[in-house]
Amino acid sequence: MRTIVVFFALLGLSFSQVFRMNLRKRDSLRKVLVRSGQWEEYMLARNKERASFAVGGFPQKVNDYSDAEYVGNITIGTPGQAFEVILDTSSANLWVPDAKCSGFISSIDACEKKHKFDQKQSSTYVRNGKSWNITYGKETTKGTLGNDTVRFGTDDKDLTVPKCVFGQATSIAHSFKSDVIDGILGLAFQSLAVDNVKPPFIEAIDQKLVKQPLFTVWLEHEGDKQNVPGGIYTYGAIDTSNCGAVIAYQPLSSATYYQFKLSAVALGDYSNSRGWEVISDTSTSLIGAPSEIVEKVAMAAGAKFDISLDLYTIACNAHISDLKLTIGSNTYGIDYENMVVPIDNGKCAIAMEPYRGGGFGPTWVLGDPFIRQY
Repeated sequence: MRTIVVFFALLGLSFSQVFRMNLRKRDSLRKVLVRSGQWEEYMLARNKERASFAVGGFPQKVNDYSDAEYVGNITIGTPGQAFEVILDTSSANLWVPDAKCSGFISSIDACEKKHKFDQKQSSTYVRNGKSWNITYGKETTKGTLGNDTVRFGTDDKDLTVPKCVFGQATSIAHSFKSDVIDGILGLAFQSLAVDNVKPPFIEAIDQKLVKQPLFTVWLEHEGDKQNVPGGIYTYGAIDTSNCGAVIAYQPLSSATYYQFKLSAVALGDYSNSRGWEVISDTSTSLIGAPSEIVEKVAMAAGAKFDISLDLYTIACNAHISDLKLTIGSNTYGIDYENMVVPIDNGKCAIAMEPYRGGGFGPTWVLGDPFIRQY
């Protein structure tokens, strides 16, 4: 077993406990829309939005949750109101739908089937009232801020953090309508947070509620099974039950995302050592890379592009060479079990897709295939 640890480098503090949070593996938005025959329509609309957004010339940090699959349960308030959220290392805000969340003038009510937070039912709720909004492509999720107790789980023994500022969404982006999640719990650094809101885990560190200022992510490999146990987040310690010895620590090039340098990539007879900025992202179920690299890797693996899926497809029983990523002084191989992923009806694909970041920030996203392996 191997591990790479995601951690906050805060020193000189004393801490108390270690907490574990179970995950469940759910269908991604891509798989839901593929099965319903709506994926191509969704992709056309999304790419049109991205193109018009890029032409405007205004850089914006954009997170894309089309492939989020591993989700966790949290509660907010007293007594706790339960929500299913993405535990996301590429954003830093917590938000859930508010009781007033609706589609407004739109005929598409993305809030309709979500769990909603009712501040009137919480004895520990404190009104903040400041408005906030986060843009996903050209769509906006918005609402007001509140202050309440956040629990990383649903049990009294789970990590419980008083006085957390979070978003109460009165309107959410339409792209979340078909997704299984209610909201997002950001685990990145405060410098990435909209309105500089302190993320709940940073709040837990500052209140000295965890033994060490770090958390470990372990994702199970469940193949095409859905809504099954998917792994564990361990807050305040390295997970020695599921992970082996630490291979290395890699300095961050930016304390916003978990961003660092990738120096080389190779698969089969293809290799490239140009060097790139990458992030480790729990909310992406594939590996995102520049389109020319994805194309070359796919060709080396014997995969063919399927325009209807926007992915390179391959036989489900294909035993391809390891994808080799060089980070620091180590080369990390991602094997075929993590590189060949099921899509739908016996179709499989290479676990890579073009990452269209618009020219801003990192150019690679090391999602779940990398995290499952390490």
